[in-house]
Amino acid sequence: MSLARTILWLSRPLRPAHSLCRAQFMERKAQKPPSPPAMENGTRSCEERPPADPVATVTEGAAKIVFPSANEVFYNPVQEFNRDLTCAVITEFARIHLGAKGIQIKVPGEKDSEKIAVDLSDQEEEIAGKNENLAPGDWPRTAAVGEICEEGLRVLEGLAASGLRSIRFALEVPGLQSVVANDASARAVELMHRNVELNGVAHLVQPNQADARMLMYQHQKAPERFDVIDLDPYGSPAPFLDAAVQAVSDGGLLCVTCTDMAVLAGNSGETCYSKYGAMALKSRACHEMALRIVLHSLDLHANCYQRYIVPLLSISADFYIRVFVRVFTGQAKVKSSARIKFSAACGPPVTPECEHCGQRHQLGGPMWAEPIHDLDFVGRVLDAVTTNPGRFHTSTRIQGVLSVVTEELPDVPLYYTLDQLSSTIHCNTPRLLQLRSALLHAGFRVSLSHACKNAVKTDAPPEALWDIMRCWEKECPVKRERLSESSPAFRILAVEPRLKANFNIREDANPSSRQRGLKRFQANPEANWGPRPRARPGGKAASEDLAGRRRLLQNKRKEPAEDPAQRAARLKTFPCKRFKEGTCQLGDQCCYSHSPAAPVASGDILIEECPETTTKISPGPKAADGGIPGPGVD
Repeated sequence: MSLARTILWLSRPLRPAHSLCRAQFMERKAQKPPSPPAMENGTRSCEERPPADPVATVTEGAAKIVFPSANEVFYNPVQEFNRDLTCAVITEFARIHLGAKGIQIKVPGEKDSEKIAVDLSDQEEEIAGKNENLAPGDWPRTAAVGEICEEGLRVLEGLAASGLRSIRFALEVPGLQSVVANDASARAVELMHRNVELNGVAHLVQPNQADARMLMYQHQKAPERFDVIDLDPYGSPAPFLDAAVQAVSDGGLLCVTCTDMAVLAGNSGETCYSKYGAMALKSRACHEMALRIVLHSLDLHANCYQRYIVPLLSISADFYIRVFVRVFTGQAKVKSSARIKFSAACGPPVTPECEHCGQRHQLGGPMWAEPIHDLDFVGRVLDAVTTNPGRFHTSTRIQGVLSVVTEELPDVPLYYTLDQLSSTIHCNTPRLLQLRSALLHAGFRVSLSHACKNAVKTDAPPEALWDIMRCWEKECPVKRERLSESSPAFRILAVEPRLKANFNIREDANPSSRQRGLKRFQANPEANWGPRPRARPGGKAASEDLAGRRRLLQNKRKEPAEDPAQRAARLKTFPCKRFKEGTCQLGDQCCYSHSPAAPVASGDILIEECPETTTKISPGPKAADGGIPGPGVD
């Protein structure tokens, strides 16, 4: 018997004992007043329990959970889209995984003949053909929601908090053998037990208290690995990736969420390098770059153990990114990983400065350069959600995001944005359909990106794209006399375009998802929505904590108003330029000093006019703006 099953089975007898303690406590409480708490070795006995905290009840999907109103167990309602999408992805993964074993899953709301198992090998297809001639009692087995499937998926949620995600798996995803809902917090595990009993899924969901890394390291052996591992930490998942790629089965599914977007978006390149082994650039394509950095980090961890990843779906949504990858074992594939990723050291030869704008290049990475989606798998998930829209509350948004994902160019990393291109040359912004039509007329491919509303993902080289922008500038001229000769706009527009752009609208320039007006970005579901504060044992309620932080940080970055007397004394330390020229008529009323030897504060350069006088100061040359050597680099 495997260690995993031994641990899970041993945890079951503990629940009746826990319930018996609670029943005895309630019976004694009714008979006599409670006695003072009895403490033994620093722990409270089961007969005496602390007063219950105020709780809130939440219904999401098919699950109903309670959690304390105080910020002791983390819960964020905004990530309902994340949980809905995860249920949809695991359902399709279970359909493929169990279909290879001749087991058909039944999803609530789907017709029996609507979905059949696919992705079968030649031998499995032959077996499936033989099954057609079997008697009705010998037909292939089925797996339904809420039932234990002996050959089903073993799922681990490493950081379960309230247990909502694991409970939703048990109630909405068919074909599961077991779900381990793990958390390091004793308060969270206690709450999970309560929610599991409330939803009646104790036969599938086993709450567990342990460090997620240690739990996954204990399941490195092949028979003990999990088929699905879900990691949704507060912040960065970097500390858990090494253990996760070892604890997932061969061909298993690994689901990872990252909410440290400030790091992955380039605000702190050195922090990103320390966590993910790559430098992030602060650019317009930072969200897709973040996806590729996380995929590269996952693949790098897997390669250490002769394993590699195959991305199924990579999503940038709201304030986080979410990746779904399969992990396989294979030495030959691991060696080829060095050719499908690029770094600054082995990139294409370039000059120190950009040939178009004259600015210095910026190097980022290494990052994943292969496709970040499996379009066949994405199409499967999209079909399932479209044919059964009532299954999830965020079905319309899932359809919109996945539809745009299917339209993305899979072999083109990163993207440009409309405002990025036009602001570089200081011209009016063209319409999205105009720029897309010009690229299509020139013979290039172009698509949108789910990560940015104004994204332009194209295989056109930079020189062709800038030629199109030069042609657009001729239709909406820029005042060249206002451009500095050292600015990127001046250098780009100084070159005559060799490609004649055609901005006539083409029918195929408007993608299907845009024509149908599919929903990609949700409206703000509540006030001050976004990342929630970290859970704290015995902490205040989330609303109170946020309100306190706002009061503490209010006007933190604003300089306090200067006292008028102090300002007058400070200005008197600077000499009056008009007095030196003999043109100041204010005398003692001038705010500056008329003393010929007035001291000047070292390090300060301040030019302020007298309140009663006005003058014009001719502007100096503008500083050089940042250039754009390639997609997604400012």
